[in-house]
Amino acid sequence: MSLSKFDVQIKRVSGQEDILLPQKMSAAASGFDLHAAVSEPVILAPGERRLIPTGFALSMPPELEAQIRPRSGLAFKYGITTLNSPGTIDADYRGEVKVLLINLGQEAFTIGRNERIAQMVFQLVPQIDLVEVNELTETERGSGGFGHTGR
Repeated sequence: MSLSKFDVQIKRVSGQEDILLPQKMSAAASGFDLHAAVSEPVILAPGERRLIPTGFALSMPPELEAQIRPRSGLAFKYGITTLNSPGTIDADYRGEVKVLLINLGQEAFTIGRNERIAQMVFQLVPQIDLVEVNELTETERGSGGFGHTGR
């Protein structure tokens, strides 16, 4: 099976040269860990959300998007997760990648410089043409929505 390979350009934000670039933590990892580019520690109180900079920007081919997802360890141990998850970075965005974190835990959580805060997974984006029709094809489910199959 042949997998496609894409070049994604990455540029450090000026003044953030000491921030680690996204990296996979194991050979088979699907996500690249992202690091906090905060100038001083950020304390997230329970229920608080903050936009955390990462110190880099991307240039991707139009076939890709980058998704920002929580780190499972932070979510499980401390209740730290990402809002708007997965967050989408479109191929035409050139600004600094930032992560919207929220503390759903019971205690304040401190985010230090270069701490791993989230992960970034690249996904293919198919080209879609929306076609307006008068009737949709029928299925067994039909228009059954939330909870229609039971508990």
